Parts: sequence; structure tokens; C-alpha cells
Amino acid sequence: MRVFHCDHCGQLVFFENTHCVSCGHLLAFLPDLMVVGSLDQAAGEAGLWTSPLPAAAGRRYRLCANYPDLQVCNWAVDDDDETPLCRSCRLTRVTPDLSVAGHQVAWYRLEVAKRRLVYTLLTLGLPISGALDQEPLVFQFLADGASGEAPVLTGHSSGVVTINVAEADDAERERRRTALGEPYRTLLGHMRHEVGHYYWARLISRDPARLARFRGLFGDDRQDYAAALRRHYESGPSPDWQDRFVSAYGSAHPWEDWAETWAHYLHMTDTIETAATCGVSLRPRRSDEPSLARVPAGLGARDSSFDRLLESWFPITYLLNNLNRGLGHGDAYPFVLSPAVVDKLRFVHETVAATAASGALLR
Repeated sequence: MRVFHCDHCGQLVFFENTHCVSCGHLLAFLPDLMVVGSLDQAAGEAGLWTSPLPAAAGRRYRLCANYPDLQVCNWAVDDDDETPLCRSCRLTRVTPDLSVAGHQVAWYRLEVAKRRLVYTLLTLGLPISGALDQEPLVFQFLADGASGEAPVLTGHSSGVVTINVAEADDAERERRRTALGEPYRTLLGHMRHEVGHYYWARLISRDPARLARFRGLFGDDRQDYAAALRRHYESGPSPDWQDRFVSAYGSAHPWEDWAETWAHYLHMTDTIETAATCGVSLRPRRSDEPSLARVPAGLGARDSSFDRLLESWFPITYLLNNLNRGLGHGDAYPFVLSPAVVDKLRFVHETVAATAASGALLR
């Protein structure tokens, strides 16, 4: 994620901000320009806004309907777009019942995570709308029902990503993380994982050559999925899973291996973009400690070299983990990337780059 500045006063602002704390101007993310911009009320036109950015000259914007009315969004919509919702909010098919206590906050947290996901997908040039016989990407945020009903399962099916609203509760998510023995569990991580299943169906399953490469790296996806998950939960992963998989859950089935690897790739690209924007570098006193020249702008984007990305990644994770330990937390990055996992990440990178370069799929 990049950092941004107010176009009126130059104050540092961030992706989730709604107002500049220095000059008070309204802020909104402008998807057509991929920036957080400060806005001016359009002269004589209520509900319309303009941006002082040169690239926005002549354009007028409306706020997403979920921005002023419900305060769960901070994106803008081009006035020529007839849809009242922004590019991120229109992907949400089902929202939580706001008459239930806590659901307003939960929905806000879910949408914050989804907007970060959508930002990354757009930055990488990945399709999110339907084309030909392909399903569009949509989300539904569902809560568990009355006692006795089956709980909502977070997952993906035919383009629909379902997230249990309970995952937006920090205490409940931590309880589930501990119960399942997971080192890492976040709302954003859930969404990155589940859209991995969407992109497997869209980018891998329909391309014979790419599917063959997938099976050579991840295994045969035709094995019984339900039986594989049952074995995983009954017996656990094999003792050497770290030699071949990025997570224990990834060892359950090739589809889950792909989704975990895909999510990990999005973790990497987003974090590296942030490090590049912030000007991160490491200059240790000893030559045998991890070092990092200033991360070049654009590293982590779709046209970056995977080798350059990986070269920067290890020093960044070293820094992240040490900073977290200094704050009394566990490792921010509790993963080990074996050579087999690196090969899988490279395949994800090449798939993303080829998709963006083709320009044949609607975004």
C-alpha cells in the first residue's frame, strides 16, 4: 500500500482516512487515479466534488453511497458512472444485519479489509468483473443464525466469497486461530485466501498449459477434496509439511495449497509496496546481518522481477519480526519459505504478470 498526501496542504494521509487532520478537507480514494485525494465541493452542484489533481481536471465525483450514509466506505465514484456504489462496495452482495448490535462495526472492518484487497487486485491488473462465461467476483458477509443452525463457513463457491461476520471480532478470531493451530489469521488474510480460489478457477482451470504446470508444482487437483480435508482435520499435516508448503493448511489439498500460496504472494506484494513507498532500507553495522538498499519504487507491482521481489522480502521480514518482538508481540511473519514454496510463489507471480500483460480480461 502506498501512502498519500493532501492535495491542499501536503499533510500525510493514509488509505483509510476520510478527512485531512491538518486542513480539514474531505478525502476519498479515487479508483480511476488509484490515489487518495482531497476534494472540493463542485460549485453550485450539491453532492458533486472535484479534485485539484491535474490528472482529475474536468472530472467530477460523487461519494460512494456507503460513505456519507453509513460511514463504512471512503471511496468516490466518477459522476459519469450511474452506479451509486464504488468499485469496491458494489462487489458486496450481502451485508450484515445492521439491527444487530456490533454489526455496524463488523461491516466497517470487513469493508476496510476488502478495499485493501481490491486495491491490490487493481494494482496487479487482475480481473474482478465477469467476462463471457466467467463469474464476477462478489462477497457476502453472513452471521451465524439461531442456535441449532449450521454455522456460516468462510469460503468460496462459483465466484462468491463468503466471510463469517464473527471473523471481524478480534477476540473470536483469535479464539479460532488458537483452536485451529494457525500462526496467522486476519480478515485481510481470509479475503486474500478465498479470492485465490476464485482466480484458480478463472486463470488456471481453463488454461490447459497453465493447469499442467500447476499440477506439476501443487499436485493433482482432481483428488477428492472433501476426503482430503477430512484427513487433514483428523490426522493433521505430515511432519515435513514445511519442506513443501507455505502453511500446514496448504498441505490439505492442491486447491488449498494454491489459495495459501496466492494469499502469501499478495501479502508480499502489498508489504513490499509499502516498504518502497516509505523508503525503507537496512544498513547494519555488521556485514553478516541482513541488509537492504532502499526498496525501489514499483517493486511488488505486476511488472516487477520475482527475483528482485524475493531478494527484498527476506530483509523486510527480518525487520518486521524484530520490531514486533520489541513491542512484545509474536512474529509478524511466522513463515519459512522453502525452495518448493518459492517455486510455487514464482508460478503465482508469472500467472499474475501474464494476466495483466494480456489485457484480454475485463477488470
